[in-house]
Amino acid sequence: MARSLLRNPAMMLAAGATILSIALGIRHGFGLFLQPMSFDNGWGREVFAFAIAAQNLIWGAVQPVTGMLADRFGTARTVLGGAALYAAGLVLMAYSQTPGELVFSAGLLIGLGLSGTTFAVVLGAVGRAAAPEHRSRALGIATAIGSFGQFVMLPGTLSAIGWLGWSGALIALAAVSASMAVLATGLVGEPRHAAAHAGLAVREALREAFRHRGFRLLAFGFFVCGFQVVFIITHLPAFLVDEQLSLSVGTNALALVGLANVAGAYLAGVWGGRVSKPALLAAIYAGRAVVIAAFVWLPVTEWSAYLFGFVIGILWMSTVPLTNGVIAAVFGVRNLAMLSGVVYFVHQIGAFLGGWLGGYLYDLTGGYDAVWLIAVALSLFAAVINLPIREEPVARLRAAAPAA
Repeated sequence: MARSLLRNPAMMLAAGATILSIALGIRHGFGLFLQPMSFDNGWGREVFAFAIAAQNLIWGAVQPVTGMLADRFGTARTVLGGAALYAAGLVLMAYSQTPGELVFSAGLLIGLGLSGTTFAVVLGAVGRAAAPEHRSRALGIATAIGSFGQFVMLPGTLSAIGWLGWSGALIALAAVSASMAVLATGLVGEPRHAAAHAGLAVREALREAFRHRGFRLLAFGFFVCGFQVVFIITHLPAFLVDEQLSLSVGTNALALVGLANVAGAYLAGVWGGRVSKPALLAAIYAGRAVVIAAFVWLPVTEWSAYLFGFVIGILWMSTVPLTNGVIAAVFGVRNLAMLSGVVYFVHQIGAFLGGWLGGYLYDLTGGYDAVWLIAVALSLFAAVINLPIREEPVARLRAAAPAA
């Protein structure tokens, strides 16, 4: 009875979404540590920015491997290992006094931890558990709840820094991250629809995906998403301080990103089951270009920061259920976590550049103008390349459909 409960798709959705909310909620607040850690250790902004950029690159590089492990050996074990690495990285980050120690803790360990507790692994389990007609909605719900963690945990992180100092706040976050190991039990067992998930072996699945034009275009578009997201969460609080606003304004703006993203991710999942997902992705990227350009080129005030956080939040992780939904529709769900991990690796290459380039160009030029301009140009590029993508299943799945 207990085992059948754990295999219930609703149970898996609840557990997976909560794990996402914790993992992403903690990660969403790293930008709040940029100034205090840099000041206390005598670093320029590039040191912290490079460590966060390395975190995102490692997260993405390992994601195909953790996705493959989850596909083959179970999501619960993968999340358990990821939670342990995440907690260890936060503890060591709290005691980092040199750039090398920061890169090891915040970059390597937390990057590995994120790879085992976030999108490809968790959404792969949710996607396999859901019936095809409900898959897009389920992915949207999981992503939306994960976004709510960003809204809830940001004010808590800021309060913890004020109360415990940045080092004590990281120890407290490590304790919170350890709870993901308990939640991993909700992902035990094969999903109800597993019998329908026969597919290719790993090598053949990768070869099929890499040869598919739509898969490559989807990955290039996701690169842009990574660049924008990590640049904003890492540098927006500092950018607003440079504009003579308080750190609390940056915190509230990022919290609004998380809150608005609840609605944006859910609606993307719902609409993705009704209309073309690639067309929605193109619209989202075009919308980001408009929002970013308006925010930077108009006077920056407290209320414009809040409006930016809310509107960009609607467009924030709404790309995630749509991207995973396209992969599932085209290639099936047997290797969904692994293929999503490959696309997410490209996302994280963009994330590395967004996080590091923000700090590098700031130290070089004394401002963020060049990076904002790059973000706008990349948005327009992503909008264009998503339009030709088609959601048609590959020939292998079309041939198998009549027999099924």
